[in-house]
Amino acid sequence: MDSSPPSSDVKLEWSNVGIGFSFIALNAVLSHFLQLRVGTTLMIASLRCVIQLTLMATVLQQVFAARNIWAVGGIALLLNILGTFEAVVVKSQRRCRHMFPAVLAAMLVSTIPASILGARFAMDVAPFWSPDQYIPVVGMLCGNAISGVSVAMSYVLKELDENRDKTETLLAFGASRLEACRSLVVAALRLALLPTINAMSIIGIIAIPGMMTGAILGGADVQQAARLQMIIMFMITAACGLSCMLAICFVLSVVVDSEHRIRSDRIELRPHWRGSNRRWDSEERVDLSGG
Repeated sequence: MDSSPPSSDVKLEWSNVGIGFSFIALNAVLSHFLQLRVGTTLMIASLRCVIQLTLMATVLQQVFAARNIWAVGGIALLLNILGTFEAVVVKSQRRCRHMFPAVLAAMLVSTIPASILGARFAMDVAPFWSPDQYIPVVGMLCGNAISGVSVAMSYVLKELDENRDKTETLLAFGASRLEACRSLVVAALRLALLPTINAMSIIGIIAIPGMMTGAILGGADVQQAARLQMIIMFMITAACGLSCMLAICFVLSVVVDSEHRIRSDRIELRPHWRGSNRRWDSEERVDLSGG
């Protein structure tokens, strides 16, 4: 019996991508017949996936070949900017003043130091900015941090906009904005970190994570792949937690002013940036109203 590791020289063609896409197409067809209204969203997300990964592969191929620290830094900054745009402009229905620069700052402060220190000391990469090591790491940190920040900020803004009675009562009785919003902050952090904590809890028992799977398929030693995954998970959790805490602190400083008042006028309710989401939301409202 051949026990050699899988070959990393397997060449995937667009036909292989098409086979993988057929699973998405099946879900879209089922959605259409069952009138679930998720087919269009699935197709748009799949199209974005293909275009974005193709562009990223083209750019990274040049960056890997150049091995230039400024190019690597530029890619890291670009990933943070695009992630912030996705979280603030595309996904956030409620926004507050200066939300984009604040979230970008929270992302940079959390992902860049974590990726640099993690790559250099935990992963023992020298130099730390080696493109084939650093860029995938900072990309994973950005992706997970943005997901957590989106959940945390959406929860805080929604609670301060729609369910602010408890917070206002505490403020009226003399509590500072930190004391009045403490339970809100705890709930938002728990909600934002729940997926990451759950993933870390079941890893290795129920699920084999993507980073470890990729390393094993590439022929790496299983023990080394497992240790690398441990390091990555710790970095992801740390970056996600720090970015969420910074983003929540910013939201509270804007929406609850220095006079300890909730300023609803500083919360803007906007439709989602994507037209498909606006149409979907309007259809749901019509159905719920009996139209």
